[in-house]
Order: sequence, then structure tokens, then C-alpha cells
Amino acid sequence: PEVDPELAERPARVLPGAAGLLAGACGLTGALVTTWWAGLLPPPAARAFGLPGYPGSGPGLAHWAAYAGAGLLGAAGFGGLARGRTGRAWVLGLFGRYRGTVRRTGLLWVNPLLPRRRVDVRLRHWRSEAMPAVDPDGMALRVVVLVVWRVRDTARALLAIDDHETYVRECVEAALARVPVEPAGGARGGTTAAGDALTRLVAEETAPVGVEVFSVQPVRVDYAPEVAAAVHRRRIAALDARQRASVLGSVVDSVEDTVTRLTTRGLVELDDYDRKVLVRDLTVAFCSGRGEPV
Repeated sequence: PEVDPELAERPARVLPGAAGLLAGACGLTGALVTTWWAGLLPPPAARAFGLPGYPGSGPGLAHWAAYAGAGLLGAAGFGGLARGRTGRAWVLGLFGRYRGTVRRTGLLWVNPLLPRRRVDVRLRHWRSEAMPAVDPDGMALRVVVLVVWRVRDTARALLAIDDHETYVRECVEAALARVPVEPAGGARGGTTAAGDALTRLVAEETAPVGVEVFSVQPVRVDYAPEVAAAVHRRRIAALDARQRASVLGSVVDSVEDTVTRLTTRGLVELDDYDRKVLVRDLTVAFCSGRGEPV
């Protein structure tokens, strides 16, 4: 996918949290002084704050203006306080424009007029549900994959696409439709080769939108229910054929060794007919001893 090259993460302008606390305290102090100036502060409270008595005549236009200024200062100071956490970031915007990303930790002051969107930038693991796939022979599979990923560019991950988590899942599904997955124990690399191909393909598709994919590995590979029975029978037949071939090779070697030792030591003299009969009898005996049908 093509993304606006100017849309890239950059740090936002923030202040230490002490600045917000100071501004909020100044706003509260201004409201208190204005109340005293207007003569509305009770004498016990004035004595508690160490203020002299002031016989004000009530709030006027100047007093209301001072209240407004103090309230705005206090709201801006306390309203902009935020706590940055490790593994979390804020994406700031104003009027549809990207204003920067906050990755700092601790108590911060962020412009309260800028809307914030929180994004998780930690290393994340996602175990998928069973997804459709095929093996190298075109047989239908159900594959569960484990994806290790994180958000690398918060601006692109949140603003270039609708939902970056959904996008990662859809990229994995699309990759499984293109990459054959061989069950474990196969002769063509098994799940390791498929995992490398899936990782490379998904990482290439998610990199332009600010998502970094480290690994896409199949953790469970099963044949689809509609073909599982046929594949199971085929595997049993193949195993049985290999076992019979192994047993037959062992019997033939034993018969050959026995006949050779009998003739070389001069224990028996065999013509072609006797040799065939002896080989037949020995083969039957060895196969019966191994429990194999003749």
C-alpha cells in the first residue's frame, strides 16, 4: 500500500507535569485573591490564609474578568495533566491534522485542546483462530498461527488505515491463501519454511502502515474436516507400505545370508531347483517368525 510520505511519526510538544501543577495552583490562588478582593472571603478564611480584612463592595466587572482568567488558567493547568506510561503512546491531532506523538513517561502537561488517541506500542503476541490454507499438494488445511508484532510508527498505524489490528489479521489471512503450509515432518521444510515465507510476506505488507511484524509461525496445522478422513487413510496405507517394504528387505537379506553361508561352507550342494525351494522355505519361515502374512 502507498501511504502519504509526509505522514510519519514525530514527537509532540509537551511540558513537564510541574508546569501544569504550577499553572493550576496559580489559577486557584488567583480565584482566592479575587474572592478576597471582592469582599466575599469570610473573615475566618482570610485569617487562615493570612490575608488582611478587605471591605469590598461585591463583585464587579473587573472581578468577573479576574475570575474568568483564574478559571481558565486553573482549567488549562490541571486539565492538561497526563501520566505517560511505558509501552503506551498518545497521538495528538487538531482539526483533522496530525500534531505529534507523545512517548514520554511520567507526569506531563499536554495541551488540553488537542484530542488524544491512545495506542499500545508494546511487543504483542496474537494467536489466531483456525484459518483456511492449503498444503503443497492442494489439500485443504486449518492453520493456527502465532504473530509477534508491534506498532512502530503510531501516526501511520492510527491515521493511514482504519484499524491496524484488523489490518494485521487480514494480511495474515491473505498470506495463508498464497503460501502453502506443509504439516510438521514433511520433506519440504514443514512449518519452518512456511513460517519464514509468511513472516516475510506479512512484514512487507504491514511495514508501509507503521506496523512491524517479527514472526508469523504456524503452531497447529490440521487437515480440513472434509478431507481429514481421506488423508488419514492415505497416511495409514503409506505407513503400512513402508513397513512391509522394510520387513521384506530384511527377510531377503536374511535369506541371502543363510543360503550363502550354507553353500560356501559346503554344508549342502544345491542345484537351481533346490536353491529355489530352499529360498522359498526360508522366506516363509522368516516371514512367519516376524508375524507377516506370506
